Amino acid sequence: MNILLKSVKILDPNNAGLHTKKRDILIKGGKIEKIAVRIDAGKGVKTIAKKNLHVSPGWFDGGVNFGEPGFEERETIAHGLSVAARSGFTDVVLHTGTNPVPDSSSDVVFLKSAGKGKATNLHPLGSLTVKSEGRNLAELFDMKNAGATGFYDFKKSLSNGNLLKIALQYVQGFDGLVYSFPLDMEIAGKGVVNEGEVSTKLGLKGIPSLAEELQIVRDLFILEYTGGRLHIPTISTANSVKLISDAKRKGLNVSCSTAIHNLWYTDATLSDFDSNYKTTPPLRTARDVKALIKGVKDGTIDLVITDHTPMNIELKKVEFDHAAYGTIGLESAFGALNTLFGAEATVDILTRARTQYALENPEIKEGAIASISLFDPDETYVFGEEHINSTSKNSIFLNSELKGKAYGIINNGQLIF
Repeated sequence: MNILLKSVKILDPNNAGLHTKKRDILIKGGKIEKIAVRIDAGKGVKTIAKKNLHVSPGWFDGGVNFGEPGFEERETIAHGLSVAARSGFTDVVLHTGTNPVPDSSSDVVFLKSAGKGKATNLHPLGSLTVKSEGRNLAELFDMKNAGATGFYDFKKSLSNGNLLKIALQYVQGFDGLVYSFPLDMEIAGKGVVNEGEVSTKLGLKGIPSLAEELQIVRDLFILEYTGGRLHIPTISTANSVKLISDAKRKGLNVSCSTAIHNLWYTDATLSDFDSNYKTTPPLRTARDVKALIKGVKDGTIDLVITDHTPMNIELKKVEFDHAAYGTIGLESAFGALNTLFGAEATVDILTRARTQYALENPEIKEGAIASISLFDPDETYVFGEEHINSTSKNSIFLNSELKGKAYGIINNGQLIF
């Protein structure tokens, strides 16, 4: 498909010559052929012209869940990738929250095949341990060769520190990335929300910040001993930010992420017992949110992810204690981040983390493969169900006022707009 983008504003912090400039962009055969102040459309060229249309290098989401295999009623891979494309994402990393979990090379091959030919690129993770049970390491080397970008037992902490030690030592032979979910289950107990004033008022069992931070301290000590690459997903506390910042200053090869909703909401939103606000890690305090935002800005936090987790309505429309954890987040991602950080910083946040997964960063320049996100950073609206494309509707951002809307992508020779 040949496409002409008319008078679009380019946001590309890595391209000083075009950053914040308005240009026409001609794309032919999946490549950017020409960038100029004015380009006339020839025959067989589809023209895209929209008021206040902005473009940037394609966005990257380092953490999503789709239901397939096992929970296709929540979201299939094909539909999930369509949602991601319409939400502005050219690349997504797929978590391992499926049934069965991907713990072999054949499982990774299946996931890669399911995502083949779609506009949004799928980068699956493999499980760190067999069946994500935390007992024996899975086929890490074989999964890496099959296309796994890292190894993660989704939302399950690894209680066996020696197994983490062995994993970090083993993957150094092929530059593997090991995930360790930061939660000490013995400290967390049966908690369902952040432990503090709010949990006490509501009569809900709390998960103390200590449960996250103790696990991080242990994991960082093991990393310092073994070397290797460690990723700590979805941190949520101020002390976690400090611990990881200190570790990076010591030269440890550690990265981390936080979920968008943990930058936006505090545990004060739980007063209505709305299960859409039940997430893991839980929503924390205003102090924690402030520290997380600062960590994103100064680069301590490498990735901000949607942590997109579709859930059946019957698992959410129950008493808060018994409701499932998780929220969808793809459709609201750009609006939420843009509201917090502004357009230029948001583009940087959504494009800076590919190198952690050995993926190339797309560029907006003549001759480059077209991997482009299209959006309007100025449109304000109240996020409602009409904005949700996912099969499941469990969004924490329902009824929130957002600024900025994604229109789609150009990627893999396809236009989703």
